[in-house]
Amino acid sequence: MKILNQLDELNLDVTAKTQVAALVQSLLDQVKKDAETLQAKDLKIQALILELAHLRRIRYGVKNEALSSAQRDLFEETCTEDLAAVEAEGEQAGEQAGSTVIKPKRPRAGRQPLPAHLPRIEHRHEPESCQCGQCGKDLVKIGEDITEQLDVEPAKFFVHRHIRPQFACRHCETITAAPIPPAIIDGGMAAVGLLVWVLISKYLDHLPLYRLEQIAARDRVILARSTLAEWVGRTGVALQPLVSRLIEILLERGTLHADETPVPQLDPGNGKTKRAYLWAYRSNDLEEGPRIIVFDYRGGRSGEHARQFLGSWQGHLMVDDYGGYKALFIATRQKPCIELGCWAHARRKFFDLHQANESPMALEALTRIGKLYHIEQQGITLSIEARQQLRAEQSQPVLNALHEWLTQTRAKTANGGGSAKALNYTLKRWQSLIRYAETGHLPIDNNPVENTIRLIALGKKNWLFAGSERAGQRAAAIQTLLGTAKLNGIDPAAWLRDTLEKLPTWPNSRIDELLPFARPIEDIKV
Repeated sequence: MKILNQLDELNLDVTAKTQVAALVQSLLDQVKKDAETLQAKDLKIQALILELAHLRRIRYGVKNEALSSAQRDLFEETCTEDLAAVEAEGEQAGEQAGSTVIKPKRPRAGRQPLPAHLPRIEHRHEPESCQCGQCGKDLVKIGEDITEQLDVEPAKFFVHRHIRPQFACRHCETITAAPIPPAIIDGGMAAVGLLVWVLISKYLDHLPLYRLEQIAARDRVILARSTLAEWVGRTGVALQPLVSRLIEILLERGTLHADETPVPQLDPGNGKTKRAYLWAYRSNDLEEGPRIIVFDYRGGRSGEHARQFLGSWQGHLMVDDYGGYKALFIATRQKPCIELGCWAHARRKFFDLHQANESPMALEALTRIGKLYHIEQQGITLSIEARQQLRAEQSQPVLNALHEWLTQTRAKTANGGGSAKALNYTLKRWQSLIRYAETGHLPIDNNPVENTIRLIALGKKNWLFAGSERAGQRAAAIQTLLGTAKLNGIDPAAWLRDTLEKLPTWPNSRIDELLPFARPIEDIKV
């Protein structure tokens, strides 16, 4: 306002003075507005810096400041996305404010080289001129700067045309032509590649058929859901002999893992869903032979389903404490199975207790059980004989000390509480829990089958329910083949394509050669 007051001292006429005053006032208003805008941007930058620091502490903070491991697993992707977004917003705000933005160093392990097996498409960027821009002399190549970017091409539809010339013999009056190429679905329009895309998308990526219908429609390809469903049904029947053979080979093993997970199944008569179960049986990684996972879809959780699947099988069965398995271990049974207790379940009882109230007793139990797992980690690459010796020398003394500590602690613990329940769970199953340490080939826990079945359990969020019992059985059969391929380090899509191409003319006597572990990985066409 002092500037406006000084105008009165100038020798100006009224009109000029009015114009100058308006101009000065406009400039003052603009300066005030710019100051407010700059202040708002500074405040935004400060808020983003604080948010970024908070997210960094969650994502990269030390254990006492970070989230628990389960929470980190749940929010890791979202947190990483938020970090990138906040950093980008901060950079934009700084550029708009005209200030120099100092980009903080992000903790990285370094950029990993792109897979060598991927095809390379070269783009050469040559200078506009081969003469020096300063002196005009010819440039000399001294090297190359090479950078690589990873790209992807979405599902691309194309058509195979099978042309079969017809030849006639005028003398014999006959017509000759090449035979029709054999196919999984006779007369169908789906080539093997399309069938593989549908099955992998549905059973490995857990995409419902209506989403595949929408994906195809974006490329102006009409694939009705009913047509896709028919392909899935027919292909599932064609693959069933492989599944049956896998079950036979699995039941020849002496040790199995077993677990089950609920699956909602549509119940049309009631207009809602009912609970079915997907049972999983997995081979033992510590024994010789390929890894096998077999899924068995049943209408309930009764132990009778496990007894029907296992039949006359006899051996060591690793399970949790679900009562449905108990009848398998009864001594009066004609061929009883031998129960193996799961240390992961026993440990989980103490872990939950410690998470709830930071129980010192639970922490001590976790520490002692951790020693058992440390010994197992040492013996993971050993032979069965060497592992048995390691367990006899190190695991059994730890187990003896743990049992004595559990017994003494239980005697001092009141009944009915969480501590008593955790102690009782372990002591009650002690004999089944320590069997693994008497050998070199039995597993310590049921984690292998739980980790395999977990991926399918997560997929339920996409497909929500099984449409029928037959649909559940078909899903279990295809998941058996794809899951076994993955366990043996084979690309499921590559194996499925190779198998569907060979299956129509393959003799049943050589069915073992098509199983998802029978061929070397390099022999499977990608």
